[in-house]
Amino acid sequence: MIQIQNLHKSFGTLEVLKGIDLSIPKGTTAVIIGPSGSGKTTLLRCLNLLEIPDQGNIQLGDQIIQFKAGAKLKSKEVVDFRKNTGMVFQGYNLFPHLTALENVMEGQVTVLKRSKTDAEAKARKLLEKVGLKERADMYPHQLSGGQQQRVGIARAMAMDPQVLLFDEPTSALDPELVGEVLKVMKDLAKENMTMVVVTHEMQFAQDVADQVIFMDQGVVVEKGTPEQVFQQTSNQRTLQFLNKVSSR
Repeated sequence: MIQIQNLHKSFGTLEVLKGIDLSIPKGTTAVIIGPSGSGKTTLLRCLNLLEIPDQGNIQLGDQIIQFKAGAKLKSKEVVDFRKNTGMVFQGYNLFPHLTALENVMEGQVTVLKRSKTDAEAKARKLLEKVGLKERADMYPHQLSGGQQQRVGIARAMAMDPQVLLFDEPTSALDPELVGEVLKVMKDLAKENMTMVVVTHEMQFAQDVADQVIFMDQGVVVEKGTPEQVFQQTSNQRTLQFLNKVSSR
């Protein structure tokens, strides 16, 4: 499903990604963990071309994009690639002037050119899926943070992406609201939705991930099953990080 080869990204003189190689099979959940500033979010944003890598290749399904310093991508290439990814942001990013239902319909109508009737039917089905059937006509300011994030997940799914990308989807939530968002994500994992999740929720990584990727200082330090990374690792940097997060 996703193949990443020798991916590099710099911002000015700061090299954030230093040659990332990853393979994420279709229907699996990859969870990326690591300290702040390790490059996790930048890698995720490169996966849907919100950031354009400087060098390397990304393959998503049948599409392959090669990046070279100074070379510009065609806008159609970017749009076509993005259609295959759905992004769930840390800060929800809902349209404040649209209801939950309209937020989930918007991309379907404007990007996928679906009829409003079809878009509404799909939106209602997805809002029911994330437990918000009764909140369809509410505006974002009338919803809790957890409910807004679940609308964000429904909106991403409405585009029928090949992969869902989650950028710390629970970090802006009050602790009691985290569970309702993670439950939706766990249900998606059970349905074999391909997902790449950047998170600080270690228990979610242990319970749901098929592959855990530990990043630090722009490189993949270690990757493996949850058992390999959390219980069996002998890598000192991984152990140091896990000890630090478990003592919080």
